[in-house]
Amino acid sequence: MAFKPGPDLMAGPFKRTSLGPKMTTGDAGAKLPPPKAPSGLRVEDRIGVQAPAELIWDIVRDLSRWHEWNPTYPQASGEVRIGETVTVTLALPGQPPQELKPRILDWVPNEQLHWELKMMGGLIKTLRYVEIQALGEAASIVDNGEIFGGLMGRSLGRRVGRSVRQGFKAMNEALKARAEAQWAAHRG
Repeated sequence: MAFKPGPDLMAGPFKRTSLGPKMTTGDAGAKLPPPKAPSGLRVEDRIGVQAPAELIWDIVRDLSRWHEWNPTYPQASGEVRIGETVTVTLALPGQPPQELKPRILDWVPNEQLHWELKMMGGLIKTLRYVEIQALGEAASIVDNGEIFGGLMGRSLGRRVGRSVRQGFKAMNEALKARAEAQWAAHRG
């Protein structure tokens, strides 16, 4: 199952780039239909951060330093590059740590990081995302989530959803604390 474009994922593989078969640039006043949300079960946590999106992005993209602040992924390595496979250790509340090797689908500086993971021969597919929305010079919102898809993905998502959400919440709170501390040090 391929993930389809979603209205609330900002860009990258979900960005609508064509007008579609029925719409052309010559259609005066024609509106594109809204993109469809990626299918699957979505688990997400959102948090406001009093720091610029650029600073938050610098923290998110530096996988080699995630061990310093990230309780959900206490180990991570690799480069944030499209198509690159990275290695992360997922540590969710109440579960043993698990090493994963997701593939970077897309990234946009200061805005987003998307990766996918396929398990059990593709029966479980997940789309993991961290998205940053700048609200002002020193205010941002971070969306931290995962979409569970594939034949068995929804079932897995329902089974682990509560602990996954707790992990995302812990990661968001740690990211907020680190970004706000760095921003305060930078200004002071």
